[in-house]
Amino acid sequence: MIRYDRSRRRFAIALAAMAGFVDAVGFLSADGYFVSFMSGNTTRLGVDLGTDVVRAVTPAFLIAGFVAGVTGGALLSIRAGRYRKPAVLTFVAALLLAGASARALGVPVAMLAALVMAMGAINNTFQRDGEVAIGLTYMTGALVKLGQGLAGWLAGRKDTGWLSWAALWGGLLSGAVLGAMAQDRMPMACLWIAGCWAAAMVGVALRLPAES
Repeated sequence: MIRYDRSRRRFAIALAAMAGFVDAVGFLSADGYFVSFMSGNTTRLGVDLGTDVVRAVTPAFLIAGFVAGVTGGALLSIRAGRYRKPAVLTFVAALLLAGASARALGVPVAMLAALVMAMGAINNTFQRDGEVAIGLTYMTGALVKLGQGLAGWLAGRKDTGWLSWAALWGGLLSGAVLGAMAQDRMPMACLWIAGCWAAAMVGVALRLPAES
């Protein structure tokens, strides 16, 4: 996060907010399972395998969908070259709009499949040397970086970047609040909002200054 310029940091925060929005909608639609937080789904998978094997189908399905989304997004990013960000986000927008369509048609399984794949794919947006540089759908690493940065700041070091990590976490939290409100008040519209949000981010990605 701290290795990127200010415009890319703001972009990452906006994408984290979108991920939080979608994850809140998915969480409320999937009986407490997640479409982006696979650590939570892995724990649910373990609990379900130990207590009620039939229920384990749901977290296993979501984990597999997430991995498929990451894989698809990674392949697309490799082929897109310097247009990686807009290409990945176009894929994400298409998946979110497919999820909105599935909800409108009353096919919840297809909706969840589209959402979890979109959340897997979006993590390919920020890469360095072929690896994820900023995780947009999970914040444990960001909170660790925040704590480490705070420690450095309290020790008198400068530019530890803790504010940037706090802002990234705050973006996900804010998006989750908005997603929960949207799911509660206008459930048939919230995924269309998410899809349009992702489409708008494609335009932002195209306008980012070239990386040095």
